Amino acid sequence: MTEPKKDVIRETDAEAVRLAKTLVRTARFGALAVIEPGTGSPLASRVGVATDIDGAPLILISMLSAHTGALLADPRCSLLLGEPGKGDPLAHPRISLACRALRLERGSADQMRAERRYLNRNPKAKLYAGLGDFSFFRLEPGPASLNGGFGKAYLLDKGDLITGGAVVEELGGSEQAALDHMNADHRDALGLYARHFGRAEGDGWIATGFDADGMDLTASDVTCRIFFPQPLRSAGELRSVLVEMAKTARSAEQER
Repeated sequence: MTEPKKDVIRETDAEAVRLAKTLVRTARFGALAVIEPGTGSPLASRVGVATDIDGAPLILISMLSAHTGALLADPRCSLLLGEPGKGDPLAHPRISLACRALRLERGSADQMRAERRYLNRNPKAKLYAGLGDFSFFRLEPGPASLNGGFGKAYLLDKGDLITGGAVVEELGGSEQAALDHMNADHRDALGLYARHFGRAEGDGWIATGFDADGMDLTASDVTCRIFFPQPLRSAGELRSVLVEMAKTARSAEQER
């Protein structure tokens, strides 16, 4: 008698969703796969990555690149994220997202927000972001495949990755002012967040993004994702949440 095939896909739980969001939010680059016009063959390329405030991936690509023409001809694509560390690269988490690419119109509110968030994450891109042949694309995610390591496979959908609601638009309008304030006046608190909540080492942490679920910090080429204790219900809650998190982290350090 043939034994039934074992289902290798685990039930998607809160831990899997958090890992998926962490991989997407902390990615600085990824492998973009497109459909080559004319041949229909797959074409993969490395691209710089950031995220929109709701969690959708953002890329900045040149019209001179083969993958840009492919996306304009057929917006279907996939994006593989997850940086391998030491040892076996297949033992490290990664996520593959099926997406549809949307070219953002230069000067539109969506494009300006995407540019601001992308350059916060990838400041060296300022050298070419303003060139006429470069465009920002938003990758609208659909189904996603998460591999958390050997034996840890999950299937996710857009709802697991994208944050909706009025808080998204509210934060879009106030985020940069909050980032500028924290980076100018509260670098000590950012260090506390990284050490206590992110279990990260080193100094020089700056905030590159706030969203309803948490914040993104960077120090040199290292990124750190910090989740809030509870998702924000409004942009007005951000300040009080940051204050309470700083108190918690400072108290924990003093007790050591």
